Amino acid sequence: MTIVPITSPDLDAVEVSWFSALCSDDYQFLGQPDGSLRSSWDHCSTIVKTAEEHGFRNILCPSSYQVGQDTLSFVAGCGPITDRINMLAAVRCGEMQPIMLARTIATLDHMMHGRLTVNIISSDFPGEKADSAFRYQRSREVVEILKQAWTQEEINYQGEVYNFQGLTTDPAKPYQTGGPLLYFGGYSPSALELCGQHCDVYLMWPEPKEQIAERMKAVNAVAERYNRTLDYGLRVHVIVRDTEAEAKEYADYIVSKLDDEHGRKIRERALDSTSLGVSHQAKNRDIADEFGYVEPHLWTGVGRARSGCGAAIVGSADQVLSELEAYQKMGIRAFILSGYPHIDECKHFGTKVLPNMKTCSLPHAYGRVPSETPMTPLGTGVRK
Repeated sequence: MTIVPITSPDLDAVEVSWFSALCSDDYQFLGQPDGSLRSSWDHCSTIVKTAEEHGFRNILCPSSYQVGQDTLSFVAGCGPITDRINMLAAVRCGEMQPIMLARTIATLDHMMHGRLTVNIISSDFPGEKADSAFRYQRSREVVEILKQAWTQEEINYQGEVYNFQGLTTDPAKPYQTGGPLLYFGGYSPSALELCGQHCDVYLMWPEPKEQIAERMKAVNAVAERYNRTLDYGLRVHVIVRDTEAEAKEYADYIVSKLDDEHGRKIRERALDSTSLGVSHQAKNRDIADEFGYVEPHLWTGVGRARSGCGAAIVGSADQVLSELEAYQKMGIRAFILSGYPHIDECKHFGTKVLPNMKTCSLPHAYGRVPSETPMTPLGTGVRK
């Protein structure tokens, strides 16, 4: 199995994150809306607080142009109600003018006292169907402008999409030196180029381990051309129970009311439904066995009712932990997990698996957060 270089120290620790369902993606039965799980400030902020209580280090706050809440506003609201957990804010490049975005993120970073990380997303806008090369060029320029705003006294930028000359950056400097860590996912050559040159953590969706290793190898080759190394992350669902049989039974349970035609409509409403990454998730379902497993513990049933990340690690606490340890040995440094319903599964994983993992905060590992705001390590790394 290919193992690639990792940036951060303390390689025996990983960042374990959860997911807040801002974009109408919380169910008891997949594809069956439940009013008590509807995306709202109260529900989604409770997910965040539950994740913090159970020791998760970060939480992904997703973004959608079609459904859900505004990500940056939500993150701002979570600042005063949390103390330790980082917030991974998804930002769709081009949605906000980049100078305004730089200022907004810097302000949020101060409000969060350095507990902010950013997930860079390149996508179409509603009503837009842009060429992939243009979308990634726009995203590249946004990232390069953000970095100028966060590290220089003046912004001078001439690109194909944006042009700025002589703009002062005071007081747009973030709390974290150099700005928040940038997480990024994408499979196309343009995506790998952007991530390898400018981002910090390369995120992947679940696939057979051999394919994940190949993706890590490909983006690492790009990073090496720029004399950089990256950290690597896996965005995946989890179903953990006391026994494997119970976990698999629950997997069947959450899709027991799913109408496949309705599931298709859910997938296709997403703007990224035709992306290369989504096509690979669909391929996983095509090659899975009759029960939906593409690997012994990797179940593709979740993808029947959502676009994007479409598979779950399913098993007993020990089996799920072993799977995560296998990914860690490959070089995975960050896990972004979720499950249905999100609060219940957060508690299952947080009590059955997380206490046996040695965890870290990647911004601390990169030295991004000032030393006066340390975070005490969590987890023993010892199986119980």
